[in-house]
Amino acid sequence: MSPADFTFSWIPFFALLASLVAVPFIALSGSRPNLRESWTVLAAVVKFGLVVSLIPGALEGKTVGLTLFELAPGLPFELEADPFGVLFALIASGLWIVTSFYSMGYMRGNKEKKQTRFFASFALCLSSTIGVAFAGNLFTFIFFYEVLTLSTYPLVVHKETDAAIQASRKYLSYTLTAGLLLIAAAGIIYMHAGTLDFQAGGLKELRSMPEPLMLSVFLMMLAGVGVKAGIMPLHSWLPSAMAAPTPVSALLHAVAVVKSGVFGVIRVTGFVIGFDLMKEMSYDTILMVLSGFTILVASLLAFKQDNLKRRLAYSTVGHLSYIVLGVAIMSPIGLTGSILHIAAHATMKITLFFVAGSVYVHLHKENISQLDGIAREMPWTMGAFTIGAMGLAGMPPVNGFFSKWTLGLGSLEAGLWIPLAILVGSGLLNAGYFFPIVYRAYFKKPGVELNGVGEASPWMTVPIVITASLSVLFGLYPDLFFGIFELASTVAIQLFASQDSLSFIHESVKIP
Repeated sequence: MSPADFTFSWIPFFALLASLVAVPFIALSGSRPNLRESWTVLAAVVKFGLVVSLIPGALEGKTVGLTLFELAPGLPFELEADPFGVLFALIASGLWIVTSFYSMGYMRGNKEKKQTRFFASFALCLSSTIGVAFAGNLFTFIFFYEVLTLSTYPLVVHKETDAAIQASRKYLSYTLTAGLLLIAAAGIIYMHAGTLDFQAGGLKELRSMPEPLMLSVFLMMLAGVGVKAGIMPLHSWLPSAMAAPTPVSALLHAVAVVKSGVFGVIRVTGFVIGFDLMKEMSYDTILMVLSGFTILVASLLAFKQDNLKRRLAYSTVGHLSYIVLGVAIMSPIGLTGSILHIAAHATMKITLFFVAGSVYVHLHKENISQLDGIAREMPWTMGAFTIGAMGLAGMPPVNGFFSKWTLGLGSLEAGLWIPLAILVGSGLLNAGYFFPIVYRAYFKKPGVELNGVGEASPWMTVPIVITASLSVLFGLYPDLFFGIFELASTVAIQLFASQDSLSFIHESVKIP
């Protein structure tokens, strides 16, 4: 990062602090639920507003931030809001507002215990997610990455059933081991390069590292971020974590944890190792094989799941690897599509998990085989589900179509037909395991117990409609409100060091 590109600012620190400061207020308001949840919403709105204020600079390719302290020479604890970090923080903070309202309806409607612990942990989790987004180097990234793991644990174990306890232990065993691998890789890099800074194009000092050691570092870093990214065979904690309440599932699968994983994949490949070195060492082939395998196998496993949340979980495993596949394509358009799918998957998948939670709280039904005719009683809810399912299958006008289309163009740009075939095939598989749910909901006769039940609480139904609507709006207008496409393009320009990339990307994907 050249000094000309960087401006000192406290805003990234305040954005991180917003939900962190709310934690004690939430904890002290346990006996007053309305006040407790007011703190939650206030923190979410403040955080989102601070992140939005960073967008104009990010669209110009600028980075703002500060160094809080220096642990050792070349190891500053620093927060930097670059275009990629701003995009990720925008997604996380924006969807946290919607999830906060949904959580109120879910937790009260399902009469969940320990709601104060839930909301406090939720706030801490979002604070650490912003820390991941705004980490200025690998040292700071690992710190917040591990805090995110620990702050999510109370959410996964929330129900304290045997299944929840087993799932939380599995979650910790996978993610903490991944963290140790990241720390080990970072130590080797620091000893060799004398820095852990994120640099667009990667650390040049790594080129002199012996090839076997470089391969070991790459594999350790890939495993470290690949656990949260759900890359097979490191994925099995994720379906197990469905024992958690649905707002937590939405958090895990759409907003924070798994998105931190794929965010980390792009960080370590593009800002630590560098795409040029990735191609020279054929690491892109490793990514392509792993992501392609994960996409197809996860899609096939989804067919076997009758439990709705578990089917959505395997869908998440597959769709996270769309993002990894976009990195493996190693082209500006492919990377743009990869980053766009982080945003698109977030709005679509959170919609589907919201629907699953609404059906569970309102009707106490968890399995797909129990959903006959449900659309007649819950038309808004199942209409939103249909939109999310269409988008994940890659159908217009939902934003999933646009991100997949861009990934496909990236494959053509790079002259790679196998990724294109994977994208097309997996789209058909997505339709195969989602549309039978839609058919069952709309065209099968409902049971007597569904007669007159109507929609769930507006606290849950309205957020579902909002996220489904956002999926359509951003499918029709990818730059609407926040310039998401422009931010994704800016990151691609930085990582491929081509000033001609932006106009090329715009012309290729037909964005005016």
